[in-house]
Amino acid sequence: MGATQNLKIQPPPHGDSAVALSYRIAVNTFATPIAIARGTIVDERTIVVCLTDRNGVKGFGEACGVPYRGETVESMTGQLEKVRDVVQGGCSRQDLLSELDSGGARFALDSALLDLEAKQTGRRAYEILGLGAPKNVRTCFTIGIGDAVHYESRARQHRTFATLKVKVNGENPIAALEAVRRGAPEAKLVVDPNQSWSVAQLKAFMPRLVASNVNLIEQPIPVGDEVGLRGYRSPIALCADELIETQDDLDCAEGSFTFINIKLDKAGGLTAALDLAAAARARGFRLMVGCMGGTSLCIAPAVLLAQMCEVVDLDSPLLIADDCAHGLSFDGDVLSPPISALWG
Repeated sequence: MGATQNLKIQPPPHGDSAVALSYRIAVNTFATPIAIARGTIVDERTIVVCLTDRNGVKGFGEACGVPYRGETVESMTGQLEKVRDVVQGGCSRQDLLSELDSGGARFALDSALLDLEAKQTGRRAYEILGLGAPKNVRTCFTIGIGDAVHYESRARQHRTFATLKVKVNGENPIAALEAVRRGAPEAKLVVDPNQSWSVAQLKAFMPRLVASNVNLIEQPIPVGDEVGLRGYRSPIALCADELIETQDDLDCAEGSFTFINIKLDKAGGLTAALDLAAAARARGFRLMVGCMGGTSLCIAPAVLLAQMCEVVDLDSPLLIADDCAHGLSFDGDVLSPPISALWG
């Protein structure tokens, strides 16, 4: 799982403890640095949580957190320590919803609790959650910001993917898309400016975006500017990403966005994400599932959410140099559900 650093290892549970909580920091290096509108990402630090019961059964979870809202591995491990006694006392996934705010720490704990329950009961995670058996899904492949040669060559290398996600900023995104189109003429395109466009730029770019056969535009404008989209009939579906973390944010997206992008780091775990998905669908939103990064351990729970999403962006294990053991299986863009040795 890349270079790791032991941060806090607790002894096996004893006395009244139901489980022992331990965790470590993992550093995952990208095979190729990824440039987005907020900067270039060379590597990522994640927290890997382990819960061990009295019989030595272990449940695991991993999280990146949400860096653009200030989350770091230090802030997440601080949250883990805050709830250590509650977790070791035997709290449930539902208990976590009131013990911790949404974010990476709750995501890692939620995943570890679900993995532990699956191993203790001999049931798969999807059965515990009352879901159907997961099937293969097709994921996007992400192309970071670069020059025209970069965009075209990366698109050509991954032209067998049904959908390419193209990171852009406000500096000539149309040229970027035209380069991608030269490399992958048939691919569906998801364009992700990461909040770097104004409402006026979005409207000005739109005719050329339509001409490039773009299928979805993800969070083009800064959070807080969505009122500028009210009443605008976009010919390309717009997806809210950074705007949406919990069910409380759905009001902000109403009337401005067609899709919402659910990420387990933002939602604070699969338990909360499934509730968010149900609430969003009830209000007529279409669903995308994405990720902040991480190894296959981080992505595995999201594969269950992906079963109900039209757009799947879970390519993180393909972007890092070294995945974890028992990693997810990718056949081109076809992503298989996690095996039990990995998670759930």
